[in-house]
Amino acid sequence: MNRRHFTATAAGALLGSGLPRPGHAAAAPADAFQRMRREIETSVNRGLDYLLSQEDRESGTFPDGAYGRSTGISSLVGLALLSTGHRPGVGKYGEAIDRRIDFALRHSKENGLIESGDHGHGPMYAHNISTLFLSECSGMVSPERQKRLDPALAAGTKVLLDAQAVRKDPDHQGGWRYFPNSTDSDLSCSGWALMSLRSAKLNGAPVPKEAIDSAVNYVLRRQHKRNGHFGYMGDSDHADTLTGAALLSLCVCGKFDDPMVIKGADWVLKNFRKLPGNQFEYYGNYYNAQALFQMGGTYWQTYSDWMYEHYLAKQETDGDWEGTSYGRVYSTSMMVLAFTVPYRQLPIYQRDERVDEEA
Repeated sequence: MNRRHFTATAAGALLGSGLPRPGHAAAAPADAFQRMRREIETSVNRGLDYLLSQEDRESGTFPDGAYGRSTGISSLVGLALLSTGHRPGVGKYGEAIDRRIDFALRHSKENGLIESGDHGHGPMYAHNISTLFLSECSGMVSPERQKRLDPALAAGTKVLLDAQAVRKDPDHQGGWRYFPNSTDSDLSCSGWALMSLRSAKLNGAPVPKEAIDSAVNYVLRRQHKRNGHFGYMGDSDHADTLTGAALLSLCVCGKFDDPMVIKGADWVLKNFRKLPGNQFEYYGNYYNAQALFQMGGTYWQTYSDWMYEHYLAKQETDGDWEGTSYGRVYSTSMMVLAFTVPYRQLPIYQRDERVDEEA
């Protein structure tokens, strides 16, 4: 697997550059992030400090709420640290990121699955998130860690490809579910899997174009053609929290200008205020923020104005956000990832995916 050398200099050049994606209007100079940047950065730093205060250093886990011992939760914390521009082994949070990498690698099994056994319905959620995290770290770690990371990432990517290739009902083909041998699919699990697969491809992994195309087609089949929203296994279930996930998946695969993507983004703008109080509120907000930032212009400006005002006020005094059944570490990690979208530090989210990469 080739290594991607994503340097701090390159990341810094992108931070706050304000350059629009081709064909999309730049966010207004006075958008919420620019107006409230100091307050946002203070909030993010408090969130990161809270996350690390919850770590059990001896085990490397975050025993807070459900699945706190999962590689998925650990890797979400790692992604939150990376999203602010911190790098493995460097600076204030460098050792913390290294610990997240080592935790994932310790739980990389002979069959390629990266999971600790604390995974709820099945191991694929933890595997997908952990594979994405390791892929985003690749090229930024020490040579010793890279030697361990390369085979784990290659094996983890193969798990994704093999699980996608399991024979399924035609409506479920191209997606993923709770287990590597699942014969059905859901949009939530598939969103994480597709992001992991796309990141691996950008990292030089031999991911067939057909695998990405098949996943994209699965996501498109989850869309309500008249209203534009996306569903979990149908075209309407959990639309409030999953439409953003579908849009981000399609955007990172180059479909910014697809009329159905625009229709879905328009639906989110009309309905996102229903999100507070939803069982999966933090998940939905994360994906809405990522997707609408990719869309840019009015989409991002409108959503970010609401998001920062609403969620800054909801941060607790110790730096966390109120937990769901998944716990405060989960909700705080997701909020940090949503707040730091404009930083554009995670490679998977800050590239122009419309470049032809088949060569």
